[in-house]
Formats: sequence, C-alpha cells, structure tokens
Amino acid sequence: MDTIGDSLADGWWMFWETLWALVLGFGLSGAVQAFVSRDEMQRALGDDRPVTIAKAGFFGMVSSSCSYAAAALAKTLFGRGANFTAAQSFMFASTNLVVELGIVLWLLIGWQFALAEFVGGALMIVLIRLVLPRVVSAREADAARIELNAAQDGQVSAHDAHEHHGHHAHADDPADSAKPWRQRLRSLAGWSDAAGYTVSDLAMLRKELVIGFVVAGFADAAVPGSFWRSLFVTGHGFWSSLENVVLGPFLAVISFVCSIGNVPLAAALWSGGISFGGVVSFVFADLITLPLLLIYRKYYGTRLTAKLLAVFWATMSLSGLATEYLFKAASIDPPGITHGMVGRDVWGLNYTTVLDFIALAAFAGIYWLYRNRDRFGGGGDYAKDPVCGMQVEKAHPGATSHRDGATVYFCSDHCREKYDAKPGAHARTIA
Repeated sequence: MDTIGDSLADGWWMFWETLWALVLGFGLSGAVQAFVSRDEMQRALGDDRPVTIAKAGFFGMVSSSCSYAAAALAKTLFGRGANFTAAQSFMFASTNLVVELGIVLWLLIGWQFALAEFVGGALMIVLIRLVLPRVVSAREADAARIELNAAQDGQVSAHDAHEHHGHHAHADDPADSAKPWRQRLRSLAGWSDAAGYTVSDLAMLRKELVIGFVVAGFADAAVPGSFWRSLFVTGHGFWSSLENVVLGPFLAVISFVCSIGNVPLAAALWSGGISFGGVVSFVFADLITLPLLLIYRKYYGTRLTAKLLAVFWATMSLSGLATEYLFKAASIDPPGITHGMVGRDVWGLNYTTVLDFIALAAFAGIYWLYRNRDRFGGGGDYAKDPVCGMQVEKAHPGATSHRDGATVYFCSDHCREKYDAKPGAHARTIA
C-alpha cells in the first residue's frame, strides 16, 4: 500500500507542478486555433520546398497538440491537395513543437529538455523532408490520395449537401469566423470560440493526461531502478546512446500514451536511467503509438503505413541522437535526477502554488467565456465531437456521420468509429 500511495503521490505532484503550464499552453493554443484559417494552411502546403516545410512546421506549432487530431487534420490537408511530406511535417510539428509540451518538459525534468524538444523537432522535420520523398514516391502518394478521397466520397458529399442547403453558418453569417482575424481578435465572439478550443482540448486530452501522470508515478516509484538499468544499456559510449534512442520509440509504441500525456512518463524514464537522446526520441514518438499506427493503416493502407513507421522511427531516433551530441558539443549538460524523486512535494507558499491559483482563476474566466459564447455570438461555426469533446470547425471536420437528418462532427475517424459502434453511449451529440 505504501508503494501505491507513493506512486499516486508522485503522479499528483507532477500534475500540480505543471498545472499552470497546462492552462497557459492550452489557452495559447486555443487562441491561435480560433484565429488561424484552415484554408490558409491548405493553400500553403502544396509542395515540399523548404519554405513550404517551414510553413508546415509553423502551422503545426499553432495547432492542437492532440496526436489523433493532428493525424486527422494532416489526412484532411493531404486529401484536399497538400503535399504528402508537408502534411506529415505539419503533423509532427503539431505534437512536438507546441508551447505546452516545452513548458511541461521544462518543469518536470529541466530546461535542457524543453530546448531539445525544439532543436530535435526541427531536425526531425528536416530529416522527414529529406527522407520521406525518397521512400514514398509521388506516384504512391497520389494513389493514396485517390483511395483516401474515394473512401470518403459519401461522407464528403453528404457534408457538402448539408452546407448547400444553408445549414453551415460559415457560408452566410457575417458574424462568424469568416471575419478577418484582426476583427475577431477584438470581439467577444472570437475569444469565446478560443475559450471553446481551450476547454474542448483539455476535455479531449483528459484521459491521456491522467494516464500519463498515473503511469509515470508508478514507473518512477514502483519500478525498481535495477529494471531500468537492465533495459537501458550504459557505459558503452556511442553504442549505448544508439541503443537508447532506438529503444525510446519502441517504448512509446507499446505504452499507448500519446500527446502531452507521455511527458510525465518521459520524466520517469529519465529518472530510470535512459539517455538524454533516448528521452528526446521517446517524446517525439507519440505519433507511432499502436492505436495511431492502426489509424494510419486505415488512412493510407498497410504498405504505406509500414513505410511511414520506418521513416518516423528512424528520424525520431536520429534526431534524438543528433540532439544529444549537439548538446554535448555545446557543453549543455542534462539535469540529474535520482530514481524515485520525479514527483516532488511542491506544496507550500512558493511560485508553483501562486501560479497554479492564478491559472485556476484564469481557467474559470476561460470557462465562463466558453459557457456564454452563444450570448456573445460565438460557436456558430463549430461543433463538439460527441466522443472526445474536441471543438471541431464545421468547415474542416476530421470526419462526419449522419443520423436522423442531422450531421455529427468528429475530430477524426477514430472518434467517428467509436460513435458509430455505440452511438447511445455518447451523450454529447450533434452540433
């Protein structure tokens, strides 16, 4: 019982230490999602030139950090004409180059890891740009696009018909998100939509966050140090580093913890003895967890998914290894952590407690905006995914379903399949 108590306490204090960062990160993400046009993203990603890949990275950074939503949006952009490599670069940036991830890494295991996230993430996108077009030919990508669009024709046609009959507010409501972003930035409607993104993103990732902190607490307090030492090879220089960066993504594949929820587990792995580069490659590997691999298979087919797994794994490992040696060359030493001490008791009158209470007050204001957005004129262009709770732009849903003459919007096919399997189990329905 003492071990269980220590594990849960570790997980709780990790959460408490990062609470203000989560509110700040999701708040910023919600604001950017509300004010950046999806149409602009689609138009900007038509090829794989370096400037286009840079744009893909920027658009990814300002998008949701949910792995499932990132995969769905990348699929949608690709299906509508975005270059395959640019779409995948966007997907990686949207889960690995986001503010909340960097802040949580900084708080849990040190600023060095936050810096490594951005340095290694940029390296990984460069590697994807160099490798992916040589592994996936233009002909293969075009064939995947044709099959992807063919599989969604019925769904897209029904959605277009729904818009044609005037049910889509975006087409003719002058007070909606078609307004210029500067005008929306000065309106309560725009900020209430931003609040909707913040609240729905937190609701969408609540399971991943809880699982991540609980698993990390047990991995740090309950798993003996000898187990980690036997798993992570040390003392062999480059070869130890290589083994660790290859092992990191494998642990991500089998852990099922994706998005920002894998950061607490990364802290536990660092406490257990994995190398600096191994932690970096593990954090990047949230996009190759087993559930996501199954989703890629449905999007792109088995053959292309196998190629994506090979390219993603290789680029994650190489980026982690390169980041580790770049930091060594720059004399940036990673922080030291003693096994069993990741979850620290940070309660008391200190900056963490003050920032957490400020964040809770700010979130109360965000939630008030969200609850009153109909009164402020917001929400007309958005629906709520009835499965995960994510706010979905009706003009660019990850998937749709049609029941009883109404359209139900989803962030991804993953959520739509859950809904279609048990529609009665999800109370939040229809926009």
